[in-house]
Amino acid sequence: MRDFLIFVLLFHNILFFSCKSEINLNDKDAFLGGQIVNPSSNYVTLYKNNISIDCLLLDSNNSFEIELSDIKSGIYKVEHIPEYQSIIIESGDSLWMRANSSDFNKSIFFSGIGSSKNNFLMDMKLKIDEESQFLSSKYSLNSDDFSNIIDSLLIQKKKSWIKMDSINNLTKIAQKITMASYVYPYATIRERYSLLRGTNWTTNKDSIYFNYRRFLNFEEKDLAFFEPYINYVINFLNEKSLDSSMYYFKHKKNTNFNIKRLQTLENEISGRELKNNLARAIAYDEIFNFKNHLDHENFLQYYFAINTNTMFLAEILNLHNDIKKMSKGFYLPEINLQNSNLDSVSSNSIFNNKKTLIYFWSQTQMNHYGKTIKILNKIKKIKPEYQYVGISLQPLNQLAIDVNKMMKQEIENQYAIIDFEEASKKWIISLINKAIILDSKGRIVNGFANFFDPSIINQL
Repeated sequence: MRDFLIFVLLFHNILFFSCKSEINLNDKDAFLGGQIVNPSSNYVTLYKNNISIDCLLLDSNNSFEIELSDIKSGIYKVEHIPEYQSIIIESGDSLWMRANSSDFNKSIFFSGIGSSKNNFLMDMKLKIDEESQFLSSKYSLNSDDFSNIIDSLLIQKKKSWIKMDSINNLTKIAQKITMASYVYPYATIRERYSLLRGTNWTTNKDSIYFNYRRFLNFEEKDLAFFEPYINYVINFLNEKSLDSSMYYFKHKKNTNFNIKRLQTLENEISGRELKNNLARAIAYDEIFNFKNHLDHENFLQYYFAINTNTMFLAEILNLHNDIKKMSKGFYLPEINLQNSNLDSVSSNSIFNNKKTLIYFWSQTQMNHYGKTIKILNKIKKIKPEYQYVGISLQPLNQLAIDVNKMMKQEIENQYAIIDFEEASKKWIISLINKAIILDSKGRIVNGFANFFDPSIINQL
């Protein structure tokens, strides 16, 4: 979940345009419309290359639509906070999408011209996600046996792609993106295996295992903002940045390792747009490692030297400064919240001169919320003097209120985020397990606590 929220931040922090209720375009080069069942907000945002194209208000039927003129064919992102999905839009497409925010990724379905390639993207994502548990049990295998399993799964997906392409006669760009949707996730899995199991390999063994890299392109401009591709190149850089005796999961949290990744990026990748986007992803990894906050200034010096995108630079600096404001002793930044009466209130009004523990939950992650409540009830018994405030990532509705009553939660201490973009920046919400501990004056004791960490009791 942490990686998911970071990716949300990675593309919605740039140039967030005002929502528009009317569309006034002359040329109908492409059309995108859709309906969101059980919406978690009242709008959908469309992005190209991490830049907001438009913010589309949902109508009374929870539907939206946009006509795109002079469209640049390729990868776009549709966001319905806090969820998002990559899609393909080309000139001549007329797409209609339907999604249920209660299970966003699994419920997305496309119809109309251009739907087949997008339904293929969704199908590949879900199938590969479903295989993750099976593959995680195979990391103990030797490299030959592990590679054979990946090859077999890759062949299955390729057969599906050939069938889909033969029926739909895809354009070259659509072919590239749909193939990348399964090729690069499996390449990422191979890189992850090497990070876990590949230390101290012989030169010959290394050469055999990494042979698949010969068929991959590290300079894909068309894929520079496609999550499966970015994930792969990041993991490639991780592996290339390790010395043979280094264990990845021990070093990945070190600032020096992230600096080494920037240096590897500079040496291995030449495409400027791709390099900037990858450097930005590495910077997010480093800046969100709150324990390294005192070392971030050193990292940023290297980041400034590699990144040439002024918007990305401002974004990372703003994030770094926002993290400072969440440090111990600072007052918690003010945001607007929705209370259980569905009214807007200031976050400053909820503390009531009591020491407070704030925890977060999502209406799309109810299993997670159930586990949160079990932990919460245990903490309450040990620390009854605290006020416990639950905050939903999505606006409240009657169903959410009824669920909280059924779970015997104090409804007057339940709130919801109204503007996720604002809240995620000010309170640095990158992890649904996040907790914030405040003293009775509303000053921060720990702005980056982990609610699921057993040691949280000792922090209260």
